[in-house]
Amino acid sequence: MTTYQLRGRVLPEDRPIDLWVVDGRVTYQPQAAAELLVTSGFILPGLVDAHCHVGLADNAAASPEVTAANAWADLASGVTLIREPGTPLDTHWLEDDPATAPRIIRAGRHIARPRRYIRGFAVEVEPDQLVAETRRQARAGDGWVKWVGDWINRDSGDLEPLWPVDVVAAGIQAAHDEGARVMAHCFGEQSVAQLVAAGIDCVEHGYGLDATTIARMVDQGTALVPTLDNIRIFPGIAAQAEAAYPVYAAHMRRLYDQAERTIGQAYAAGVPIFAGTDAGGTRRHGSLLGELRALARIGGNEFALAGACWAARDWLGRPGLAEGAPADLIVTTADPRRDLTALSDLALIMSAGRIVG
Repeated sequence: MTTYQLRGRVLPEDRPIDLWVVDGRVTYQPQAAAELLVTSGFILPGLVDAHCHVGLADNAAASPEVTAANAWADLASGVTLIREPGTPLDTHWLEDDPATAPRIIRAGRHIARPRRYIRGFAVEVEPDQLVAETRRQARAGDGWVKWVGDWINRDSGDLEPLWPVDVVAAGIQAAHDEGARVMAHCFGEQSVAQLVAAGIDCVEHGYGLDATTIARMVDQGTALVPTLDNIRIFPGIAAQAEAAYPVYAAHMRRLYDQAERTIGQAYAAGVPIFAGTDAGGTRRHGSLLGELRALARIGGNEFALAGACWAARDWLGRPGLAEGAPADLIVTTADPRRDLTALSDLALIMSAGRIVG
């Protein structure tokens, strides 16, 4: 593999550096006869999409061809690390060629109750099976388990938690015993309050958060991945449900109306917040910049960028640009902290030391 040299300003430290890439890894030890790739610009760790379903197509598991195209779209946008929060198929095969796909931290399959989630996506179990299934998915994944925390109950006609309170804490403990963390899809108010009180590690979406639950998340260090740019689908969901489930439709509209304000309250309180697109199914891949713009409206560009780069890598236990780390990085011509648009025209994308773009 060719040895490369990059010269520029490294973020988040914002200092001039020279770094080299040898055998796909970063070093700060000067290397003779290295190919000088970059002489100026801003050098960042590769971007992170913390909620991205590479292996999903429209309401189904994606074919290998679609899965590979999804992964390439993400990588070509500068995303070199994905946390995949549930997919019917194991997508680790994508990593056989680092030049065509990001690294993947996989959570196994969603865990849901029968008839309480999108058909075909999840392992469907009753509450008395939640602990055992959580253990199975923890062993199948890469340190994460994904629960569906709430979904429409067609009998009551509204969002309701899937899991009784008495099994939730046991399920979280089972995951922790297996060395895994638990994330949960939560749209509404009740499920997120119950799951955070039980010690959930990460909330996905979280539009029903209240002040009490936010404070508990801060105390516990519970993370939030709001997929805020994807909230635009809620009015359409409400419109489709209006005739049969008017209470649910009204609830979804309320959550939509309050989403940005709610996530802003979580940010102001100090909840750790990370960027995720919810790509897969109907959401296109390679769309992380849209999520960063949504987060920047809440906390500014540097907050948004950190949540999709260096802070996200720390949270997920993956290195940035440390000595010996895999050379997963991007280079921008302009400072993305000043203008996120700099991420839309990357000067260089490198994945495990291979030049992607």
